[in-house]
Amino acid sequence: MRTDALHAVRLARMDLKLLGRNTTAMVNVVLLPFLFGLMFSQMGDQTFVLTGLPGLMVVFAVFVNLVNSFTARREELVLKRLRGGQGSAAAIFGGAALSGFAVYAAQVALLTVWINRAGGGLPVNVPMMLVAAVLGVGVFALLAAAFSGITPNAEFAQVAVLPVLLVAVIGAPLMVPVTELPFVARLVPTTPIAEMMRMGYTGGGSWADALPWIGVLLVWLGVAALLVKWLFRWDPRHS
Repeated sequence: MRTDALHAVRLARMDLKLLGRNTTAMVNVVLLPFLFGLMFSQMGDQTFVLTGLPGLMVVFAVFVNLVNSFTARREELVLKRLRGGQGSAAAIFGGAALSGFAVYAAQVALLTVWINRAGGGLPVNVPMMLVAAVLGVGVFALLAAAFSGITPNAEFAQVAVLPVLLVAVIGAPLMVPVTELPFVARLVPTTPIAEMMRMGYTGGGSWADALPWIGVLLVWLGVAALLVKWLFRWDPRHS
């Protein structure tokens, strides 16, 4: 257990270094969510939009980031070498999730500064936000691993993530309350994250209100884990 944890931390540090050296990835993963937030906040209630923006940010920080990372490493035989070395599968997936969580946490911290300066105050229920972040990162890290299995190469990864991005933008309650969206929007994994982050930030909901959203995320964790089992590949697709 300790060895796996240390290996996961080392892999996460390597992931973050590589991300920092990739200008295109930095723009796509880090800056685009803020541009979406700026655009949407001009068309609706700024505090409402920004406190729900973490529901969209997690897609960029974790899903878009890791689909590209998993796919590129698989085709370059890095995953195969890692799997044949000291690191277990749990350490490899854990390191990827940890790096995604670090990026996501940094984004939410910057967003908090933005909201506070805009007059929205500071978060009220940080533990609720943390639960939403951990579950959300877990769901989208697993979904990224699964999607990488059906993505032929790193270049195509930018296209492969578009359907999920489209669903995240359209389905998540970023500009209007979830009660004004079709019921199916409640089942989109970004919706529980946006709702719990908004409730946690503003103090507009209790843990009892959050339980249904936690349940949705737990179901998605199970579904994503099954998809990883069926779709993830350690070897290059051309082998």
